[in-house]
Parts: sequence; structure tokens; C-alpha cells
Amino acid sequence: MVSQPLLSIEDLHVEFDRGEDTVYAVNGVSFSIAEGETLGIVGESGSGKSVTLMSAIGLIRENGRIRSGRAVFQGTDLLKLSERQLEDVRGREIGVVFQDPMTSLNPVMRIGDQIMEAMLAHHFCSHREAFERTLQLLHEMGIPEPKARFRNYPHEFSGGMRQRIMIAIALACEPQLLIADEPTTALDVTVQMQILALLQEQRRKRNMAVAIITHDFGVATNFCDRIIVLYAGQIMEVADTGTFIRESAHPYTVGLKHSIIEIGHRSKPLKPIPGMAPTVTEMPRSCSFAPRCPLATDRCRNELPQLREIGPGHWVACHRAEEVLADVI
Repeated sequence: MVSQPLLSIEDLHVEFDRGEDTVYAVNGVSFSIAEGETLGIVGESGSGKSVTLMSAIGLIRENGRIRSGRAVFQGTDLLKLSERQLEDVRGREIGVVFQDPMTSLNPVMRIGDQIMEAMLAHHFCSHREAFERTLQLLHEMGIPEPKARFRNYPHEFSGGMRQRIMIAIALACEPQLLIADEPTTALDVTVQMQILALLQEQRRKRNMAVAIITHDFGVATNFCDRIIVLYAGQIMEVADTGTFIRESAHPYTVGLKHSIIEIGHRSKPLKPIPGMAPTVTEMPRSCSFAPRCPLATDRCRNELPQLREIGPGHWVACHRAEEVLADVI
């Protein structure tokens, strides 16, 4: 399915200071994104999904730090680069679409100038070429009358149109990897599908890799080639999308699937996962999901499960994965 890794994150540990406590937000996460792949990173709020990728590209809050790990992009460890060097990578080789376009866009700057700024800052092309390219990007994003809308400000656009502008900015320098952090937050369902379809269209057209960070398991299964499920800063399961749909082998993943409304199954009750995701203020020594897991045993509560391969490309961190898989099948 996939070939050369474009980005490899290796044994990443990220922590934050919170008063007198330390929050261990990411604990030993390792995965790769291949050229041309659409990877979904799924988890609840606080699972570490955004922190993982944002830390890898140097976007970490002031109270946070990377304790250890590597983030190798095209053979270069991003974690060893200076801020200036990272700025050269971000925007030009790695584009980012942030969660909230209204707060991410400059409210007092015309949207055309914001798209051009991305190209000019990286010396991607001349001023004239940047202008022409901006008009082309606005057209590709489905924004009507590009020349007229070039001079509009963010508040003159709907939420969906603002997100299209954010995508245009992220694509301005033809990146090889696009990170979309909850790209459909606060958008209605119809617009969500349009934005995701636009991302897929641009991925195919540009042959770039896309990492979609989302809490919506349905989004991941509909638009991604491969999925990683994170919980409490750890990877619970990794597999291609087809395997996830047919053969989920972690109780948390199964719980996520059961909590999705299925069209045509009105009599089928939803099964929410009981309890709350933990705030990890201690390094995990056992399964973080055990307090919420219906299958948890003493072993789960006392021994940290290691991520292991139970099928081709199918990795799971659960002592009872084979039993879960047998029950699913």
C-alpha cells in the first residue's frame, strides 16, 4: 500500500507543566506517514493527537517540552533544528490547517494578502507570480470570483469558506505533507463533507501526504487510508481502514465504533464509553484504558501492554486483543 516514509515519529515523549504537576501528554508514540498517504489520527480530547504532530514540527506551548524522541522528515530530525530552520520547513514543505480559521486568520488583513504572504515569506515565487497563484488557489478551493474576493477580509466569509482559505494558505508553497488539525470543527455536516472531499481532491492532485487529526471516527474511516487510535498519550491500535472497520482488536476502538450513530439502525442503542479519559500526571505503568474497559483483568491493571503486531500492518496495545478480535469476527 505505502512505500517510503515521509515523516517518521519515533518514541516521542512530550510533557507539560501544570502548576506543581507534570502532565505526560505523549508517551512513547511511534508511527510514520508515507508519501501520498492519508493518515487519520483519532482520539478524544486530551488524547495527545494534536500535541504529537504539533510538537514534531516545533509548535509546542511554552509550558511544554519534548523529553525525548525523534521526528524524521525526509531524513532530517526536525527536533534537532533551530527555530529558523523549522520555519523554513513549516509552510514550505509541511503545511498546517488549524482548528479554528476565524482565530487563525488575521482579521485585519485581506485574505488574498494572507495567501500571498505564505509564498513570499518562503521566497517561493515573485510577487506577480504569487498574485496569480493566489487567484488560482482561490479558484481551486471553490471560492467564486477570486479577483473580487481577494480583497475581502475574513469576517466577510462563512466558516466553511474561511476553512477553504486556510487550506489555500497551507497549500500555497506546494508542501509534501499537509497536517489538518480537526479541519471540520464547528462546521455543519454538509460543509464538513465538502471540506474533507476538497482535502482528498488536493491530495490526489498534488500527490502529497495528508494527516487528519480528528475525534470523529467516522471521518477517519471515510477519508483515510490508515488510522492510528490514541488514548491518554499512547497508541492503542494501528491498522489500515478496512481492517479497522472489520477487525478492530482494542476495546477502546470497539467502543468508539459503537458510539457512532448508524443511519438505518434507529432501534440500535448507542453505547457510549463509560467514564472519562484520564489526565496523565504519572507515567503509565498499566493500561490507561483499564478503568473504563469492560474486559479489564488484574493483568491489565498492573502491566502496561506493549504495541504488538497481530496481523499484517495491524498493531494493538492490549493483553486481550485476540479475544476482542475473535468476538468482533
